[in-house]
Amino acid sequence: MPHEIIVIGGGIAGMTAASCLSKSGNKVTLLEKEKYLGGHVRKWDRLFPSLRPASEVLNWIENSVSTDVVVMKEAVISSIEHNRDGFTVHTNGNNPVSSKAVVLATGYELFDARKKEEYGYGIYDNVLTSADLETMFLEKKKIVTSDGKIPRRVGIVHCVGSRDEKVGNLYCSKVCCVTGVKQSIEIKQALPGTEVYCFYMDLRMFDRHFEELYFEAQQKWGINFIRGRVSECAENEDHSILIKTEDTLTGRPLKMSVDLLILLVGFIPSAGTGELASFLGLSAGEDGFLSSLDEHIHDNSTSVPGVFLTGAVKGPSSIVNSITDARATAIQVQEYLNSIG
Repeated sequence: MPHEIIVIGGGIAGMTAASCLSKSGNKVTLLEKEKYLGGHVRKWDRLFPSLRPASEVLNWIENSVSTDVVVMKEAVISSIEHNRDGFTVHTNGNNPVSSKAVVLATGYELFDARKKEEYGYGIYDNVLTSADLETMFLEKKKIVTSDGKIPRRVGIVHCVGSRDEKVGNLYCSKVCCVTGVKQSIEIKQALPGTEVYCFYMDLRMFDRHFEELYFEAQQKWGINFIRGRVSECAENEDHSILIKTEDTLTGRPLKMSVDLLILLVGFIPSAGTGELASFLGLSAGEDGFLSSLDEHIHDNSTSVPGVFLTGAVKGPSSIVNSITDARATAIQVQEYLNSIG
């Protein structure tokens, strides 16, 4: 007899887990609170490090989700019951779904850059986030200032909302550095005459081909990388942005005006994940992301039998890592279901 499984979250990790579990002969219900599947990847134009279209990856994963998977969109969860028979999830549609196992794949949200007032997001027109810029790439919009001019100089600030004790996020969001490198290249591809400056604490090119992309940004595209955290921004009379920082390699203070300033925003736990955790009796770490049973041996399992975690619900994760993690989660879920008969 097929086992019933509920996967909560229809992003990359959730879809991959649902697909793998369905292909193993299980009856899978995938719950997504939005109107569409795909999560944040749907909002990306091209992916690092190869700059391939995000739509290629998204379409492949969407097509892999079997027609046997029951997909419920705009499904906001109101409660979850846990008893000896398993789990019952109640949604806003008042349509309870029962299962023997639950997979949480509720992902992440982006840090609200307005909390870093010193950078002027939401105050100055020519301060954008990396998500805003990615939307411009995706929608094929011209990269221009608020008054429609081609920027002569663009600044990119790394680690906005990450590795920052003041906002309570001590962790690295993993993908911001390489996103900054990717987007700086895309700016130069669109605007060859524009100068691009990346301001960073240190660059964490942790995965395969990331370092090569970083070298390409410097050697082929002439991107300027300045080691130093931006301390303050102000708006000039012409609406350009005055940056104050320090070049820590030379030990000298630095002031520079840019026509556009891009803030590389990091990951924070997805809204609603905490409530789901409370329904199920799960705990979160100091960073707000959910804690697994064992970070090395049982990273996808939890302290509650039958409840599993996958993808960025456990912390910042790249697309590649989320897909791989979801496949591993499916194996652990299947092992659990086999053990209970």
